[in-house]
Amino acid sequence: VNINSNNANLKSKNLNKGKIMISQKTARRVGLIVPSSNVTMETEIPALLRAREDIFPDHFTFHSSRMRMKNVTKEELERMDDDSLRCAAELSDAAVEVQAYACLVAIMSRGHGYHNVSAKRLFEASAANGSPTPTVSSAGALVDALHSLGAKKISIICPYMKPLSEMVVDYIESEGVEVKDYLALEIPNNLDVASQDPMAPAELWKKLDTKGVDAIVASACVQMPSLPAIEAIEKQTGIPTLSASVATTWSILQALGLKAITPGGGTLLKTDIKNTKV
Repeated sequence: VNINSNNANLKSKNLNKGKIMISQKTARRVGLIVPSSNVTMETEIPALLRAREDIFPDHFTFHSSRMRMKNVTKEELERMDDDSLRCAAELSDAAVEVQAYACLVAIMSRGHGYHNVSAKRLFEASAANGSPTPTVSSAGALVDALHSLGAKKISIICPYMKPLSEMVVDYIESEGVEVKDYLALEIPNNLDVASQDPMAPAELWKKLDTKGVDAIVASACVQMPSLPAIEAIEKQTGIPTLSASVATTWSILQALGLKAITPGGGTLLKTDIKNTKV
């Protein structure tokens, strides 16, 4: 028997155990309000925050509550959004420190400025349950991120059907950001949205008119994977590039009072850009 090897293995296990204990004790609890068919929010946002753990001492745990939705239609989105208050109450049972609402188009399809209405409703639902919790949404995060980047004109990729994509464009423009061009991939099924190649936006952006734009939105949907493409597009174009997931991660960090810096998130997450709305 190799005693030295056994001792080394035991020491390694004890160190790992200690690391886990420290992580659990100091972890920041992030609540995710997720469409039932969304399988990307719980991968891309944690991936960004896990990468941040390599350069900062903060640790994160993720806690989800789901709202039923399979097809991305206005009717299903409205029914799903009506269920979001239940999710906020459930997550407040876990005393999460921030709640992030995933579905950008669900909010933008309900009328101009609805991200503010939704945030207020969800905060009040958590407060009524005895645990008032800051709330961000992918819709509000994208709008705030564009303003904070100083973007006046953008081009954007949407996975939605054209009528919903036009609603997203109209919503963004109502917030004072011109959409020079948009691409609607017209994918009705939400699981099919998630099955897209995460590097596809690194080619899809070439179908957009990006002349004179201040930013490119590689994915206007948290469900449409795009994380590996963000910095690839920036490298190809020299234009700040973000996604709904990147913007939501940025808003989560702002709400937690942490530096909004993490590897892999492009310009928005490189230099602790502050939210100009706050």
